[in-house]
Amino acid sequence: MANAIHSKFPPIARMLLGLVFFVFGLNGFLGFIPQPPLPEAGGAFMGALAATGYMLPLIKGTEVIAGLMLLSGRFVPLALVLLAPVIVNIVLFHVVLAPTNMVMAVVLLALEGYLAWAYRDAFAGVLNGGARPSSAAAPSSGTTRTVSASA
Repeated sequence: MANAIHSKFPPIARMLLGLVFFVFGLNGFLGFIPQPPLPEAGGAFMGALAATGYMLPLIKGTEVIAGLMLLSGRFVPLALVLLAPVIVNIVLFHVVLAPTNMVMAVVLLALEGYLAWAYRDAFAGVLNGGARPSSAAAPSSGTTRTVSASA
């Protein structure tokens, strides 16, 4: 029973997180879900992001792409890395500027944290404090590449 839960929960969490970011990312472009009014500080922050002309499309585009990555199950660790700063900002936005709907922020943070743990082996190289650059002369995988020219 426990093994069944451990094997089924990562895809469910991945699909939920992917669906949330895909739908709300698209909503940033298409506006099909009405947004509730924000407190003054939250509205000022969102207005400042919109005033840049590029920040909201960048954030929403990242959400759509990362959401699709999660939904497809391809490049999941990369999607989690791309979404991490977005989720941190969502949580801090609700804690500091608009302390409403904290439930969604906490759920997103929990799903991201769980999936980061579930895919922890994929982050081993990134979390290596003693990492060194690869030598350009030697292939990193230990194999040699052969390039053939055809006439």
